[in-house]
Amino acid sequence: MLSSWSVMCLWILLTSIPLFTSAKSEKERALELMKDSPLIDGHNDLPLKITIHYRNNLSRVDLYNINEAATDISRLKTGHVQTQMFAVYVLCGAQGKDAVRLTLEQIDLVKRMCNKAQDLELVKSYDDLISSSMKHKIACLISIEGGHSIDSSLAVLRMFYDLGVRSMSLTHNCNTPWAEAATDLYNVFQRENNSLTQFGKAVVEEMNRLGMIVDLSHSSWETASATLKHSRAPVIFSHSSSHSICNHKRNVPDWLLRELKKKNGLIMVNLYSKFISCGKEANISDVADHFDHIRKIIGAKSIGIGGDFDGADSFPQGLKDVSKYPALIEELLKRNWSKEDLSGVLRENFLRVFKEVENVRDSSTKQTPSEEQIPPKEIHNSCRLDLENPIIPVVRSSTSGARFIVPSLPLISSLLVLYSLFMNK
Repeated sequence: MLSSWSVMCLWILLTSIPLFTSAKSEKERALELMKDSPLIDGHNDLPLKITIHYRNNLSRVDLYNINEAATDISRLKTGHVQTQMFAVYVLCGAQGKDAVRLTLEQIDLVKRMCNKAQDLELVKSYDDLISSSMKHKIACLISIEGGHSIDSSLAVLRMFYDLGVRSMSLTHNCNTPWAEAATDLYNVFQRENNSLTQFGKAVVEEMNRLGMIVDLSHSSWETASATLKHSRAPVIFSHSSSHSICNHKRNVPDWLLRELKKKNGLIMVNLYSKFISCGKEANISDVADHFDHIRKIIGAKSIGIGGDFDGADSFPQGLKDVSKYPALIEELLKRNWSKEDLSGVLRENFLRVFKEVENVRDSSTKQTPSEEQIPPKEIHNSCRLDLENPIIPVVRSSTSGARFIVPSLPLISSLLVLYSLFMNK
């Protein structure tokens, strides 16, 4: 017969079993957390992949299963991505050429893509985003990647907003006539002052008035700092990481992170291996190091996630596509990140910024659309028509039916002046 002491020990053991078996793993906790706080991802280049592989022909694309990309609807669902900022990206080589047309085609692609699938929904406001979440839709936000897309025209910027664009990065990998890029891949619009011009400030002001999020990823540190000082609304780095962890110009140094916090802004950590481990093969732990460092410098309320999937060519082990986001949250849970902090990283921090941007817009109703124009001498764009001296060729037909072009009077006058100068040389 068992002694009373043995019975007590047996009772303690039996009643403790459920406590041990009910303890949740970090993986289970991550999935539960992401179910309650699904991700808002700050940057994705799926439209670029569709352009490259399908020439924007959506009738050939199964949006639920895209083998050529790291993103499709099935994997977005698996990764608990509830809102995706889709980048509208045009190569820097189109600057001064057909950048506006190409941007319009990419906007059209994103709109058609998000209207085609019943699980996607195009959103244009904070309220739209919340409503989309309640309907269990994946919200699509349109973001222009590179200020060269507006061809230095505030009117074009406004028209893009009317079409649904809610964010724009001031530069991509090339300078614009009014802002500087973080990299020097293109030798264009070089200036001594590596910052914002007067027209660049007008772009930021107009974005504030419209309610469009200013994105500083790809901008030089000087341009970013000038923008932070000038903007009335919070700004974001939609896909950038910590410069202290990986010494790359596309990443953000600590001093600039502190300026970002003062503006109540947001840095959405990029997962591209080159920005995570500076060229070495990266893993999830390397990514988490960026999160830890940024939290140490400015706190968790200033952090989000901007994966850059389909815009970059290498990602850390275990984070190869959009379905793998829970693994990152699992790693951060292992590092003792709180549920509250991670809910902020996943969505609440971005929602705060988006709402504050709209609040600035709502307080600007008495402000009229800006009529600021960039000085022609700052553009150097031969494709722009000079309205004061337009050169319009006149097409005439000969008696034989052949057609030929007669130069316009301004062109003839210019040629005569050049001839005179040459003869009197």
